[in-house]
Amino acid sequence: MPARPGQAGAAHRRASRTPRTPRTPRTVRALRRAARGLVVAAVAACLVAVLPAAAFAHVKVTADTAVQGGYAALTFRVPNERDDASTTKIEVQLPVDFPLASVSVKPHPGWSYAIEKTTLATPIESHGAKIGEVASKITWTASGEDSGIKPGEYDEFSVSAGPLPETDRLTFKTLQHYSDGEVVRWIQEQSDGDGEQSDGDGEQSDGDGEQSDGDEEPERPAPVLGLTAKGAAVPGPAPAAGSAAGSAAVVSESGTDTGVAWAIGLSAASLVICLGCAAALALRWRRTG
Repeated sequence: MPARPGQAGAAHRRASRTPRTPRTPRTVRALRRAARGLVVAAVAACLVAVLPAAAFAHVKVTADTAVQGGYAALTFRVPNERDDASTTKIEVQLPVDFPLASVSVKPHPGWSYAIEKTTLATPIESHGAKIGEVASKITWTASGEDSGIKPGEYDEFSVSAGPLPETDRLTFKTLQHYSDGEVVRWIQEQSDGDGEQSDGDGEQSDGDGEQSDGDEEPERPAPVLGLTAKGAAVPGPAPAAGSAAGSAAVVSESGTDTGVAWAIGLSAASLVICLGCAAALALRWRRTG
């Protein structure tokens, strides 16, 4: 009996179908290695971008201009690095070894502030007057948890200070208090080979306050402001000086933020591409099985 048209077509398709290549143990191992390699590469790409981004999330101090002998508007940028707590208090220790004769605080909505003073062993002179007592610490406190710096946010606190001393840099050790009781101590300084660093309270610190070795960046660097010498050209806003370099070179903070965003974006794209390739390999593996 002659075959019906439908049966003939099905038979033709079965005959013309490409035989499935048998999956050998060597093929399976190669596909698995390729998939694992792609996943590892994707994770590494993310870490390369995310870890440097985390390093930028430090408390920093910047200024409009910072010339020795002049006055400056200082801005303390405080990011929240926690996922489940808000920053509710900031303590900024002013450098007593290079005292600032005049300090005034810009009011910050939702926050109160208090200024502590200390008596100098040797009075300093400012505008012809002897000054024996100077500000040593500023504490900002949120009026409530709703006013605090929430996860994923940052805030800025401003101070006018001067005259700036004749030194290359000023260090402002800072304590960051969270709503869950945690206190992060941004007090580490770059090592100059002189041993341990004071923790800012007159005692030698036994951990976070130690200086870092060589050019290694501290885990909790203290905010540092580079100063420009008198008579030197002022190229623009004075940046926060890096922990590993004491120069007052100007670095565009917006450029840094943009670079971090690009790095994160590129790593995310790499992750998507690598995971897509891994999925394609897995699909091929199943089809050849």
